[in-house]
Amino acid sequence: MKLKTEIPFVSNEIGLVDYSSEVLLFGSCFSENIGEKLEYFKFKSHQNPFGILFHPQAIYNLIENAIQHKIYTESDVFFHNEQWHCFDAHSKLSHSSKTNLINQLNTQVVATGNYVKNASHIIITLGTAWVYSFIESDNVVANCHKVSQKQFKKVLLSVDEISNTLRNILTQIRSVNYNATVIFTVSPVRHLKDGFIENSQSKAHLLAAIHAVVSNKSYYFPSYEIMMDELRDYRFYAEDMIHPNTTAINYIWEKFQKVWLSPDTSKIMNNVAVVQKGMKHKPFNPSSEAHLKFLKQLEIKKEQLQNQFAHIVF
Repeated sequence: MKLKTEIPFVSNEIGLVDYSSEVLLFGSCFSENIGEKLEYFKFKSHQNPFGILFHPQAIYNLIENAIQHKIYTESDVFFHNEQWHCFDAHSKLSHSSKTNLINQLNTQVVATGNYVKNASHIIITLGTAWVYSFIESDNVVANCHKVSQKQFKKVLLSVDEISNTLRNILTQIRSVNYNATVIFTVSPVRHLKDGFIENSQSKAHLLAAIHAVVSNKSYYFPSYEIMMDELRDYRFYAEDMIHPNTTAINYIWEKFQKVWLSPDTSKIMNNVAVVQKGMKHKPFNPSSEAHLKFLKQLEIKKEQLQNQFAHIVF
């Protein structure tokens, strides 16, 4: 008896992620869930240099600024609630020092340009089609930084606007890195503050726009559909009933692994996991002979992985 419907998956035969790949992730907080998995298993990866970016226009702005070598200045930042902020970046970059914020923005924009140029895979997770335009400048912002909503105009991007933005993202990437594999996905996190119906409309616009764009080294991974269809039960949600919980994240990761990770990585991932778990082990008797032997074996396993892959650091 089948108790659920399952999305059929076929592993890609070419362009798979392995331990030589350089993976770059942009977008909604779900991209960080996948990014944390890649980081845990010690793949070469970078995620959200400007923090979480929820909508396609914010991701495009970052990639364009990085490739065009934008230099941030005092005119790009503002002071609010005792901190300096930038409308292009998430609040995790905000700082009490204006100079530190500007320096951090310029460091990260240069790093982003290098990441894009060197990436073998770029994963872009779109969270919402709703955007906020700062009325004073008429610019769409990546984050409102708790500035009064009276200073913004809320707009739902159309399917055509999103698809054009995604094409522009691909054009920018291809201008410096023609061979990168680009994987689009839609975050299963519901933006219920926009409203239930509004969230559904937003997700529909994102999905329609992505499918109008994907072709030739750009792909779609159905993380949204996995959550909405295969995991259609609140036991797969965190306490807020909005974000996927650990079980759901692990499930979707397994599906991603099946489709996009080279089979050759499985043994290496298992070895990395053994070391990661070993490092978290808390012994009853730290000075016991058994534990000292365990630590010695753990160091050998670390050294073997590091000799095989220079980028792996524990």
